[in-house]
Amino acid sequence: MQHSQTHLRTRPIQAGHLRAFEAVARHLNFRAAGEELALTQSAVSRQIQALEEEVGMALFLRHTRAVELTSAGAQLLLAVSQALPRIDAAVRQIRQSAGRKSVSLTTFASFASMWLIPRLEAFQRDHPDIDIRIDASDAALDLDVADVDVALRYGTAAHMPRGAIRMFGEQLTPVASPWLLKSSGAVGLRLHHPQDLAQFTLIEAGDAHRSHLEWLAWQRWFEKQALPKLSPKRWLYFNYAYQMVQAALTGQGVVLARLPLVAESMANGDLIEVLPGARMESPMAYWLIVGPRSAARPEIRAFCDWLQDQAQATRTTIGEVPDPDLADGLD
Repeated sequence: MQHSQTHLRTRPIQAGHLRAFEAVARHLNFRAAGEELALTQSAVSRQIQALEEEVGMALFLRHTRAVELTSAGAQLLLAVSQALPRIDAAVRQIRQSAGRKSVSLTTFASFASMWLIPRLEAFQRDHPDIDIRIDASDAALDLDVADVDVALRYGTAAHMPRGAIRMFGEQLTPVASPWLLKSSGAVGLRLHHPQDLAQFTLIEAGDAHRSHLEWLAWQRWFEKQALPKLSPKRWLYFNYAYQMVQAALTGQGVVLARLPLVAESMANGDLIEVLPGARMESPMAYWLIVGPRSAARPEIRAFCDWLQDQAQATRTTIGEVPDPDLADGLD
């Protein structure tokens, strides 16, 4: 089938014939595709012809006993073979969730791994009828239009939308595993003063000096301790906070940790604050943002109430004193 440019259409094609196209392209046979779709061979053929008219190009070369994809057909198949499974998966999820209460949440990976997920079991125990879906991504979503109910974000107040609820702030503090300190002490190394860090491996975010998170870098902490030229034994770099803390937990070095994310590990003794008098304030905080289309749903209210209870517990654990100017945004 040949089509001139004058026959090419500019409006989107109808999607009804795409499943027949995908089946024929997979089998390269109209009869086999018809058997799979419970259609006659002629019905499948008519759907393909209609689709070719819509596209304006031949999608198959017809041979006596089989068919062959044209270059246009191969191009369309690439898109269709990706789109149809995603559509089917979405429909399955919609059907499975029909009549069920659920909360969809977006947050960044380190916060999900280190703060949220370890606490979720308690919420699920108290609310077994509410499903939780977590999208761990750094991408900022517009909750006015996105299919997400709640966002947990990290940033300064100036970068948060109106209505964001401040959960807790943060301090940065050097932490290490007790095993590292014990083994280092056995060979005569001590960590009592900031300058002693020169004897240890320091763990840091690989992009801390090039990103908007430069205040998480050791260099800022060195400067605050009046040690701007301090250089450690070696550096160990990672992309994410949870990777950095995991390395510290296994005794690979000392990490300048975000206190709210390691408070539980410190409380149970897995990490030790090596210089407790040298904490550094961060301008960042952790925020709860509720989508306007979701706020009235009972399951969303229950989940947000639980989050704020957990935030209060974290504030108590890290010894955060509420800022009077932000008191209305704490609970």
